[in-house]
Amino acid sequence: MNPQELKSIMGSGLLSFPLTDFDANGDFNKSSYEKRLEWLAPYGASALFAAGGTGEFFSLTGDEYPGIIKTAVDTCRGVVPIIAGAGGPTRFAIQCAQAAEKAGAHGILLLPHYLTEAGQEGLAAHVEAVCKSVKFGVIVYNRASSRLKPDTLAGLAERNPNLVGFKDGIGDIEAMVAIYQKMGDRFAYLGGLPTAEVYAAAYKAMGTPVYSSAVFNFIPKTAVQFYEAVRDDDMATQHRLLKNFFMPYLELRNLTPGYAVSIVKAGAKIVGHDAGPVRAPLTDLKPAEMEKLKALIDALGPQ
Repeated sequence: MNPQELKSIMGSGLLSFPLTDFDANGDFNKSSYEKRLEWLAPYGASALFAAGGTGEFFSLTGDEYPGIIKTAVDTCRGVVPIIAGAGGPTRFAIQCAQAAEKAGAHGILLLPHYLTEAGQEGLAAHVEAVCKSVKFGVIVYNRASSRLKPDTLAGLAERNPNLVGFKDGIGDIEAMVAIYQKMGDRFAYLGGLPTAEVYAAAYKAMGTPVYSSAVFNFIPKTAVQFYEAVRDDDMATQHRLLKNFFMPYLELRNLTPGYAVSIVKAGAKIVGHDAGPVRAPLTDLKPAEMEKLKALIDALGPQ
């Protein structure tokens, strides 16, 4: 898949980040991961992001990463495209990007580096080094530690034709509008705040109708239903699901830092698709929290 084909895929439809399965010892569970992907793939996501943020990329080792991406590619071949997460220090991000390309992934989502602060020149050098290390498409993920400005993105896009996507995980409306006005259709845009459904209508109004859904991991039918409601401007369905599920869900998610991932693994366990525990420094939900989440899921009906 060439970069422009990846950009086209990013232009419409719902995207999601599958969990990465671990066994009781915290080791990668290949067979469980395959079953998860086989379950999720037919629900109609435009693409799945293997080893992304929800997939705990930040806790994976360089040795296990290539096998995880290859498992995703092989399992979903001909059914749904796989975009791999890549990030961390520049040389490690390059290793990941090249391993993903070799494994047959259709592109990468370039997750933030792990440096507290960096200027625009350094951020641009980081992104450009990764882009030039591969031929397939790159989607850059804008986060607080890697906040790219419109002029920086314009320069990167001019020098790197395979930089085709921009995912926003900050939620700064003014900055997002400025980037969209500067770059226009040069990029495909993706809303990427945690529990993106809460912000989906606002992002659509800014020209960013596509978002990634974490809850797709355990309530795929409802996730698709909500996406279709946003696509069709069905405000009644959006408000019903926001009131009955997403806002109470946010209350649980916000109880502990890191629960944005932990609660998704908890949901998968509740619906019978256990992905195992999260890896430290994340922590799993407590039993009482699990019960509250189960009640929210049960109220939605069969998935």
